[in-house]
Amino acid sequence: MREGNRNEEVIMDDRGGSFVAVRRISQGLERGNTCHSNSAEGVAGSAAWLGRGLSCVCAQIRESDARPSFDLTPSQEALRALWNAAFPKEELRDLISEQWKEMGWQGKDPSTDFRGGGFLSLENLLFFARNFRKSFQDLLWKQEGDRSVWEYPFAVAGVNITCMLIQMLDLEAVKPRTIIGGIFLKFLSENESAFDLLYCITFKLMDHQWLAMRASYMDFNTVMKATRRQLEKELLLEDITRLEDLPSYSLRTR
Repeated sequence: MREGNRNEEVIMDDRGGSFVAVRRISQGLERGNTCHSNSAEGVAGSAAWLGRGLSCVCAQIRESDARPSFDLTPSQEALRALWNAAFPKEELRDLISEQWKEMGWQGKDPSTDFRGGGFLSLENLLFFARNFRKSFQDLLWKQEGDRSVWEYPFAVAGVNITCMLIQMLDLEAVKPRTIIGGIFLKFLSENESAFDLLYCITFKLMDHQWLAMRASYMDFNTVMKATRRQLEKELLLEDITRLEDLPSYSLRTR
């Protein structure tokens, strides 16, 4: 194990296996919220090349491995922080509550919806809510454009965006294997919040595509594919030297 600062570490399988990149938890959350997985099928991929900038992109672990484990389950404090950021004037009565459906979770226990993106999905949503408050609220309440009768669920869409970015940037690889992955690594080396920022840009871009396509609930996967294609196209532009240069960056508002 190689330790970085007190809130960041990179764990490597010395048999040439997988890696785990863990960055410090969001501001305001307890440092004790580390990550562990209790099953071999609970995580996917590796991310040694990240070094920093992502919360929990965890490696495939065999049942026989006697290695440190990392929890992808969002903590109670983090979930409450998300609720307070989204609904500052409404008290959350219980962590398991029908109230969560107001944010676009599938049931009354949001932790079950984080399985695909792990704690990273929650960190992305928190970053979005805290740093681009107006954009976050506009998307949460669907305040822009001519909306469909059957809209996409906000929170679940956010988890899907995290997963899509992990795949698009090839974060499961030990080192970048694609041009897009290499470009993102450069951004990450200059800004440890690069993934969070790209997440916010992507969420706004997805909603922009949704409105342009006059999409409805059943069109969500099609919209996500169109969003990925547009994002990849922008990342490959020659004059892009930082995420703020992306054309879609102008879609977000604070």
